[in-house]
Order: sequence, then C-alpha cells, then structure tokens
Amino acid sequence: MSAMEPLLQLTGVAKSFTMHLQGGIRLPVVAGVEFAVGAGECVALAGPSGAGKSSVLKMIFGNYRCEAGQIFVRHEDERIDVARADPRAILKLRRTTIGYVSQFLRAVPRVAAIDVVAEPLLASGVPRESARARAGKLLARLNVPERLWGLPPATFSGGEQQRVNIARGFLPALPILLLDEPTASLDAANRAIVMDLITEKKECGTAIASIVHDDDVRTRAADRVIDITRFAATGAK
Repeated sequence: MSAMEPLLQLTGVAKSFTMHLQGGIRLPVVAGVEFAVGAGECVALAGPSGAGKSSVLKMIFGNYRCEAGQIFVRHEDERIDVARADPRAILKLRRTTIGYVSQFLRAVPRVAAIDVVAEPLLASGVPRESARARAGKLLARLNVPERLWGLPPATFSGGEQQRVNIARGFLPALPILLLDEPTASLDAANRAIVMDLITEKKECGTAIASIVHDDDVRTRAADRVIDITRFAATGAK
C-alpha cells in the first residue's frame, strides 16, 4: 500500500434524515461529498449552520450511516470502508484509528475527570497508573485545576468540560482525529493551547478533519478548507 495514500478518503457520500413524526418526510443534507486527508494534514470543513458539517464528521466516526458513497480509513495495512463496516468493526476503529472531539462532553456520571480522559488509553491496554499520569499531564496543560481531576465533569463549567473533552480526544496517538468545534467554549489562552496541540498532532502524522468557526484558529490550523455547501442536497421527498 502506498505511503502517499490518504489516511481518510470520502467518495460520493450522501446523507438525509427521515422525519418519522412528520409523515416520513425525507430531508436531504449532503450528496456527493468528496475529499481526502493525508498524514500530517488538517482539513477544515466550512459552511453555514445546517450545511451538514457535523453530519459528515459523524458519518466518518460511524455515528451516522451514510446512504451512498464510501468512507475509507487507513491504519497500518488495512483500508476499511466505514460506510459498510459492521458495529464491531466500527468500535475497533474507534479504539485503534479514529479519535473524535465533539461539541459536548458525554461522560459516564460520577466518573472522575482524570478517568474520563484516561479511558481511551486504558481501552488500548495502557496500564492504569501510566494512563492516569498522561491524562493528568494533559489536563494540567489545558489549565484544568488538579483539585477538579477527582470530580465528575458534570459538575464543571462549560469551558472546563470542553477542556476535559479535548484532553480525552487528543490523548491517544490515533492516525485520524475529528474535531467538531473544539475551541467554541474556550478563552483566547486555551484556544492557543488547542492550536499548539493540533500542530503537534500534525507533526506526528495525524490526519485531522475539523469544523472551526473561529477564523484565527482555522487560519493557523488548517492546510485546506472544504466548503460543504458545494455538496448541498436539495429537495425533500
């Protein structure tokens, strides 16, 4: 397999939603989405709210099923089509290949923040003490006070929760990273830290697909911008 082959490639991807409570109306979102992301590259998805940017990331991660097209991800010698992968294969991809920082932290209630962050490392076989040490180091870098590490993130402010979310997503060394508005709840100082983290991931060869509305973050972090409105689907059925 060629080393130049992209780590992430979308071809002809389409998605629509069926409104079951409104007579089964079908609302097309995107159609014919095509782009690729290579190792060490950050691609930003642009377009107005509702254009389908988050839906594209969720299809790559396997949260949404696409109705047409292919979503190839590559790790080591495997090339897998997420669009046709079964749930077990998708769960394996999330452990080994695809990281995801969503807009909102979804954590098990009453689990300490440091364990929420360390969980992806634990799932990949890293010893608990080592995983927690690495989680604490990243939480400290993101200015989450150590006094909060033993508390559940549900008790935190929105900005603190987002920094826990970012730490959890950035901690594993995965080939592909999806970022959905990672800096939306952050002040300037913490946005700068996230930009540094993105740069470090790129230097390590990570392929990043991101949604970033902050112009400064997008300018500094993104190598290319993909306008999702080019792939707008039209016509409810």
